[in-house]
Amino acid sequence: MQRFERLKEIRRLDPERDFLEIYRLTVTYEFPWDVTRALELALYRTYAVPSIGRLLAETGELTERSQKRYDDTALLLDAVVEHGFDSEEGRTALRRINRMHRSYDISNDDMRYVLCTFVVIPKRWLDLYGWRRLSGHERRAFAAYYRALGARMGIQDLPQTFEDFERTLDDYEEEHFAWDPGARSVSDATLSLMGSWYPRPLAPLVRKASLALLDDSLIRTFRYEPPGPVARGMTRGALRLRARAVRLLPPRATPHYARQNPEIKGYPEGYDVSALGTFPTPGVRGCPVPHGRPSDTPAD
Repeated sequence: MQRFERLKEIRRLDPERDFLEIYRLTVTYEFPWDVTRALELALYRTYAVPSIGRLLAETGELTERSQKRYDDTALLLDAVVEHGFDSEEGRTALRRINRMHRSYDISNDDMRYVLCTFVVIPKRWLDLYGWRRLSGHERRAFAAYYRALGARMGIQDLPQTFEDFERTLDDYEEEHFAWDPGARSVSDATLSLMGSWYPRPLAPLVRKASLALLDDSLIRTFRYEPPGPVARGMTRGALRLRARAVRLLPPRATPHYARQNPEIKGYPEGYDVSALGTFPTPGVRGCPVPHGRPSDTPAD
């Protein structure tokens, strides 16, 4: 198989009908490492919205159980990608996601914004650091995939096109990004988690590299000292060099799913999708506010 042969295969598919297949080909064959990094950044961005960052701090999930929260989020989303929306595994993962969200007072606007980050941030990452950019076909498929996911999560007023997702994200961040001490604690815990994946002496370097990848709006919101031009240049330059190297490699012959990532550390002997995530009890830390969303929010 030649380097761009899979892209030709993707372009033969219909992005509105075959969005799952296109999404799966793109994220598990073409860009598994890049999409993992981009989705990490996507979730990280959401902390800068105080209503999201503050809630995550109150639950303690990301400040006290960072690795488990990371693992469970990745594995639940991965089950849908690997097995599809209508499979037993996919439906179980969606039920878990919905039941957890219904335990908290999360606004539809916040839920929609988080969904937008999953659509937009991978495209922006690949524009900068991918061995190629997403095609228009893939952007349409990404939008269709996350519309389907959002509908199954009961999210209302979903954007319809990639451009709608992008506009919704940009407008929401401009209006809502703001300082919050709880959100900063979640940010710090996430940066520490990323550092923990490498030998201890490298942890400070990983933190600096992670900060160098953040845009100015995030640096200002979390009140971090801005990275210097050398740190930013070296970090971003290294990622661009990686992209050039990947472009010269043979295309991947087998899919790579998130469950295969070395950053997933909590389940060395395997896991049951139905047991992933949290099981909050109202009135106990980890479930500060019972959710007011109707109990018949789609779960399958």
